[in-house]
Amino acid sequence: VEPGRGGRNSDMSWPAGWTQNVEGGLNLVEEDEKTKVRELLAAKPSAVSTTATAAAAASGGETRWPASKIRETFVEFFKANGHTHWPSSPVVPHEDPTLLFANAGMNQFKAIFLGTIEPKAAMAKLKRACNSQKCIRAGGKHNDLDDVGKDTYHHTFFEMLGNWSFGDYFKEEAIRLAWECLTVAFGLNPERLYATYFGGDEVKARGVPSDEETRQLWLRYLPAERVLPFDAGDNFWEMGDSGPCGPCTEIHYDRIGGRDAAGLVNADDPNVIEIWNNVFIQYNRDSSGLKTLPSQHVDTGMGFERLASILQGKMSNYDTDVFAPLFAAVRAACRDVPPEYSGKLEDDVDTAYRVVADHVRTLSFAIADGAQPDNLGRGYVLRRVLRRAVWYGQHFLKAPKGFLHTLVPALVANMGEAYPELRRAEATIRAVLEGEERDFNRTIDKGARFFAKKAEALGPGEPFGGRDAFHLAGTLGFPLDLTQIMAEERGLVVDVAAYQAALDEDKRKNELALQRRKAARSGAADLTFGAEQTAALAAAGVPKTTTEAKYVWHGTPPATVVAVFAGRGKGDKGDGFVAAAPPDAYCGLVLDATSFYAEMGGQVADTGALLADEASVFAVEDAQVYAGYVVHLGVAAAELAVGDRLHCAVDYDRRARIAPNHTMTHVLNFALREVLLDGSLDAGEHKCAQRGSHVDPERLRFDFAWDAPLTPPQLERVEQIVRDQIAASLSVECVETPLADAMAVETLRCMKGEQYPDPVRVCSVGAPVADLVAAPTEPRWRHHSVELCGGTHLRNTADAVEFALLVEEGIAKGVRRVVAVTRDKAAAARAVATTARETLAGLAKADVSTPAALDALEKDIKTFRNALDRELVMPAFDKIAVRADLERIVNTKIKAAQKLVAAAKADAAAGDFEALAKSAASGVGCARIDFGDDTKLFAKLQKSKLAKLAPDASFCVLSKVDDATLALFTVVSKPHAAAVNAVHWAQHVADAAPPGATAKGGGKPTNAKFTVSSGSAPFDDAAIDALLKAAQAFVKL
Repeated sequence: VEPGRGGRNSDMSWPAGWTQNVEGGLNLVEEDEKTKVRELLAAKPSAVSTTATAAAAASGGETRWPASKIRETFVEFFKANGHTHWPSSPVVPHEDPTLLFANAGMNQFKAIFLGTIEPKAAMAKLKRACNSQKCIRAGGKHNDLDDVGKDTYHHTFFEMLGNWSFGDYFKEEAIRLAWECLTVAFGLNPERLYATYFGGDEVKARGVPSDEETRQLWLRYLPAERVLPFDAGDNFWEMGDSGPCGPCTEIHYDRIGGRDAAGLVNADDPNVIEIWNNVFIQYNRDSSGLKTLPSQHVDTGMGFERLASILQGKMSNYDTDVFAPLFAAVRAACRDVPPEYSGKLEDDVDTAYRVVADHVRTLSFAIADGAQPDNLGRGYVLRRVLRRAVWYGQHFLKAPKGFLHTLVPALVANMGEAYPELRRAEATIRAVLEGEERDFNRTIDKGARFFAKKAEALGPGEPFGGRDAFHLAGTLGFPLDLTQIMAEERGLVVDVAAYQAALDEDKRKNELALQRRKAARSGAADLTFGAEQTAALAAAGVPKTTTEAKYVWHGTPPATVVAVFAGRGKGDKGDGFVAAAPPDAYCGLVLDATSFYAEMGGQVADTGALLADEASVFAVEDAQVYAGYVVHLGVAAAELAVGDRLHCAVDYDRRARIAPNHTMTHVLNFALREVLLDGSLDAGEHKCAQRGSHVDPERLRFDFAWDAPLTPPQLERVEQIVRDQIAASLSVECVETPLADAMAVETLRCMKGEQYPDPVRVCSVGAPVADLVAAPTEPRWRHHSVELCGGTHLRNTADAVEFALLVEEGIAKGVRRVVAVTRDKAAAARAVATTARETLAGLAKADVSTPAALDALEKDIKTFRNALDRELVMPAFDKIAVRADLERIVNTKIKAAQKLVAAAKADAAAGDFEALAKSAASGVGCARIDFGDDTKLFAKLQKSKLAKLAPDASFCVLSKVDDATLALFTVVSKPHAAAVNAVHWAQHVADAAPPGATAKGGGKPTNAKFTVSSGSAPFDDAAIDALLKAAQAFVKL
């Protein structure tokens, strides 16, 4: 880098003043980090000049900037400037339902930007932060899936280097830090850098002025011709359809250099690429538009892979050491070894290399962080990603079936040190990928047949139907681009417009359904809080709601109304707050203190009433918490205004039904690990890990990671462990504890990806929390349930009374769900199981000595089986056992009786068949012989009697099954085959049945069977005689 350009000067030292600036920030970082920072300062900074870049690209030798060094340099630079290194969040945003995946570094900080962060959370204390965040953009607003493979810079999984300011520094320091990081710490040539800023946009960002401040700041570092304005499409950043947003400034890098590349900025030129985006978060977008946030924040993101390509002297992200090991693994996995990756565009083999390598990264990180391919939401996106990778690999690289999971070890070896969760979950990732790929390979042929059938039906020049392409994507798992590939191979094009129309129609239906659900909940008023609402309360000096009383039962503590919320967009200021709510209004009340538990952690909110003079004036139907403010949602019975003094009256009877379900959810979690993992703490964080829960007054639901259904013995053991802990009358302690002390407890279980406050509430069953904290690695704690939880619980397990595990089922690949009940519902389920066993015993002893008795028992068994499947609520293990015992009765008692009855019928009918054969000789025999509807018995008697005694004769036999049903059999001998068709004969006889009768059946020219139903009227002897006459008359030999 040339002297005076902001990079290294001739004596290879840091620019004047920079070291002092960094040293001045050391008081903001931890003591044990200062040595690393000073070592970084003492080292001579590296530079990437045009010559160095060209040399590195030509030599192909080891890079001076391996991926690990790039991450470390970035983080150390910002730590030196007073930033806290905050680890990457999971790519699965468990706590943010608005996102399919973490698609930017700022996602995990969204609550800070919105002002809804839990005040006690460790994150709430952050002022400056930095990290390398795992991101996936393969669904939702930010979706790069369809572009991956077609160029050399799009990815579905990528790392985003980022630094953040939360109400601390803003534009001036953000731009300075970005400039110094790039030109000093990484030594990029300033002559190749271009900056963009928001130039205004009255369509997409109406009312937001051009960001002239940012332009003037950039002119300190760059000439005016390299500081460029763009509209909101490029320089106004939004995370999604709602949420924090603001103008941004991007830094672009020209890979070529030595030219004016201003015209190529934001022109999709692969050699002039955006590497860093600094977003100045000033606004929040909601349904009513843009609103100014209470404080200004900075959110930056730099593409790690793009930076690596520049520092390693490569012209493509895919040519770096980030992807090279994966390409080698892909090639090694193929039996017919494809050519090495060469980086060509519009080349099927190289495109497939890029697709497979990118997609296995996305899948592996998503699975490691708790997602699973399935048919809904993010699971559906992952399934699309996997199937796209499989298709490209098998179709263009000729990879063998089942190849994808074999690439995981190479990924783990390359990225496991930076992201240890990959190592911990390696076995799970491979198992999920192997199973999913196996399933897709079963459907590939089905999809190909569907495509071929539709394609072959097309006329000349006719496009492949968009709705058919949508069916392939939505039902058979073929993404649109795979369908387009198949179409191109046949010289066809896909009607993408019709596909998009079908997709839009499907989205519209889903959105309408969601809107209907939201409207039904709150009468069309949006009663959720965002940054605007929490900021308004804070600005008005409204204190956060005191909630300690939620853990005190059977009280009516006083509270004061501090805010009345009518819904977003309402009120004088449009923020939703009003002075008072009229009678019968559905609204939200914020109180200064409450005993109501607000919904969180899988537990539903308390309900009840707010009292004035001991009379209910507000029916509380729900309670939600936002940044420490608890909003009580419900209907006002009288006018309620800010300042009103009320009393909280929780429905403690309802809570008393919730608490045992919540406490037993903890014990169930413990029991599952005891049974499935034998209590091991070393089985990996993904095995048997909690994937979700829901607790309400009726039941508890618990989702966990496991690959197979639980066996009956496992179900029985899990249930018995929970029941044993109830019988042991164990004390339940919930104690507020410093987060670090809680996390040190070796046996602690907590929800992956969830943010916990500090201090946090530790809930322990049977072990004093003080003892746990004092000896966190004590082996005996392995026999107790210990979790972080802010819910309402029992004080003793005995208060749960009883427990019954009702359902165990799969809800996604690798995820199981159990549903259970406690107290009276559990006792009732056990009573049903007892009654079912008594019923079963009666069926086992039932009389089957006569055909009538056997028929009656079969009807009773059918009724009982239907009740088992649809009505009887009992423990899952008992239901499995009862069902198995019932099948044993059917397979032994019933089948043995059926054989006896069949033998009796055969004996009774044998003489009639013998007489019929003798009467027919070589002609035609028609007779009524009642032996039921047993086709096998007829075949046996026909062979042993009719064919043996009268081989040249043909026969029609009618058997009365019941009053309204006849079985009709016809058999045509060889001599008569040319003149008589057995099916036509049977149909003719059936047609002679009385008006209103129906018939169905079929057969072959030589034998047929029909069933004739009379409808409401029974078949009398005269009707049957008429059918026999019709049978005799049909055959004229």
